[in-house]
Amino acid sequence: MAATRLWIKNPLAVFTANHHDASGGLVIEDSRIVELLGAAQQPAQPCQQTFDASAHVLLPGLINTHHHFYQTLTRAWAPVVNQPLFPWLKTLYPVWARLTPEKLALASKVALAELLLSGCTTAADHHYLFPGGLEQAIDVQVNAVRELGMRAMLSRGSMSLGEADGGLPPQHTVQSGEAILADSQRLIERYHERGDGAQIQIALAPCSPFSVTRDIMRASAEMAEQLDVRLHTHLAETLDEEDYCLRQFGLRTVDYLESVGWLGPRTWLAHGIHFNAEEIARLGAAGTGICHCPCSNMRLASGICPVHDLEAAGAPVGLGVDGSASNDASNMIIEARQALYIQRLRYGAEAITPERALGWATRGSARLLGRSDVGELAVGKQADLALFKLDDLRFSGSHDPLSALLLCGADRADRVMIGGSWRVVDGQIEGLDVAQLIADHSQAARQLVSG
Repeated sequence: MAATRLWIKNPLAVFTANHHDASGGLVIEDSRIVELLGAAQQPAQPCQQTFDASAHVLLPGLINTHHHFYQTLTRAWAPVVNQPLFPWLKTLYPVWARLTPEKLALASKVALAELLLSGCTTAADHHYLFPGGLEQAIDVQVNAVRELGMRAMLSRGSMSLGEADGGLPPQHTVQSGEAILADSQRLIERYHERGDGAQIQIALAPCSPFSVTRDIMRASAEMAEQLDVRLHTHLAETLDEEDYCLRQFGLRTVDYLESVGWLGPRTWLAHGIHFNAEEIARLGAAGTGICHCPCSNMRLASGICPVHDLEAAGAPVGLGVDGSASNDASNMIIEARQALYIQRLRYGAEAITPERALGWATRGSARLLGRSDVGELAVGKQADLALFKLDDLRFSGSHDPLSALLLCGADRADRVMIGGSWRVVDGQIEGLDVAQLIADHSQAARQLVSG
């Protein structure tokens, strides 16, 4: 049977994340983009289906490169609303330690649904909490991703350095190095997909310099090299972390990263705020990626990531919403808007355009995850698309549709396609009872914080 061809026709505006022209739309066959069309151009072959996109701004599916799905259960919790990172973590660790598989499943589904509705098609999560009874946390997340029909890079996080040994986390939230490595290998062998169109991928992600040992950092780097998967961790998020590394290791953060074998193109780092010029040059030369998390960085008053300098040095830059207890949302189009604004504070309006911010959320984020099949509109890429309407009151009077997405504050996609299949139609996720999900998730959130 011949494959069905779909023409997404004549979008109001289009951002391809490259130099290709798709002003006349694009043609999809099975899961891939097979043709880009210029203005007034017709498809080369007949299309069985047509979607009129004349009221839509068309983007590649947005890609979130750092998140903590479980934190949707502790959003806007009064005891931490006004705390910076270290006290925020110390207050929340005991609450998070009460996570159960059922609560994690709900939290993951909420985070993914919220991302999907914001135009996100691929999400990286960093789960590092494995208290007793939650040893199968990543398996729980795999099921949630598959249920929503999204793509994910699930990072097997870890904490192995508890308070008794000079770390930040409570002792009952840490695992042994042996348990961490055994589960990491199991997850890679069971779930990690390779090649174009992969739905589930696994990365290794010791949490941070203040919550894991140097041994687990080195062993994770060795395993990632051996099994060809990516590496992820938090780094240089706050000055407290920099002080900790100097006290604990006698090293600044990038020196520490290099000392454990992580300074290379396999690694992407969350936050990357507090680097000096020499460290930025080294990160760029190594091809180490940086995930900019503007909302979280502002919420916790951590600082501003030097994205312009990092990119100039050669480091790939993408975007992440970070945890939903430090954002407190899971919305990628809002994240792109915040990236635009906070980077203009640092580098000026002319250097940071809406197209550049959208580039971080698409092509740049794909580079961080090591993916060449998503993040752009081009022939051969996966048909992962986000389409936004500009018919809300907030857009009335806007003139440039692409700029209006960010400047006027788009927050919800009208349609989202993943691998050629519509997952959001008319602003609603296909097959998901959102009202029931909210009710179940809200109850779980109340239970978690009440103990």
